[in-house]
Amino acid sequence: MTHDAGAAQILDRDTCLGLLRSVVIGRVAWADDDGRVVVLPVNFITDGDAIIFRTSEGGKLSAVREGRYLSFEADDVEPGLRTGWSVLVSGTAQLVTDSAVVDRLEHSTPAPWRPMPKSCFIRLPPDQITGRRLPLQPGGVTHERIGSEGDTR
Repeated sequence: MTHDAGAAQILDRDTCLGLLRSVVIGRVAWADDDGRVVVLPVNFITDGDAIIFRTSEGGKLSAVREGRYLSFEADDVEPGLRTGWSVLVSGTAQLVTDSAVVDRLEHSTPAPWRPMPKSCFIRLPPDQITGRRLPLQPGGVTHERIGSEGDTR
């Protein structure tokens, strides 16, 4: 991790993986048939250094089956402190087909937020992991008064 007061810190691989383990929502991105980039949120876990998420028939699964390069991003921010981090994982994902692995993942991944007919697990092993952190800046705390007297909004 590099340190330069005021600048974004570039995070090493281990730090990126640790930060990914601290959140459960990320975004998967890929280019569709027309070259348009699609970005969708997913629940996920890490398995070693791979990202695991569940999906059903649709664009994500088609992209995986076609061997398209995917990117996955997760972050966390604290607006009041003007600090946060972002991690980007890129690689070629694979459909998880081993029944023992699927069974293990069924018991270790968060349930989907809505029912997913015929869902399956996708494993995204990283070709590349990059991350940045915006450190707390001196005097960087902000506040906003809500509903105070004299408010003309």
